[in-house]
Amino acid sequence: MSRKVIYRIKVVLVEKNLSSKWLAEKLGKNEATVSRWCTNDVQTSLTRIVKIAELLNVSPKELIYE
Repeated sequence: MSRKVIYRIKVVLVEKNLSSKWLAEKLGKNEATVSRWCTNDVQTSLTRIVKIAELLNVSPKELIYE
């Protein structure tokens, strides 16, 4: 069974020249947790996606694959 790729967090971080470590610090989360969101191993909540979008100055839609 293949894993669904839902979030584009890593792609947007790369486009903005930012790291998952930077995002982890901004969110007050463990770096490993954020890394797992970036690789889509674990899905975070839509509420957190909105917060991440605010930090990255993008629309939440830009963080989600259609």
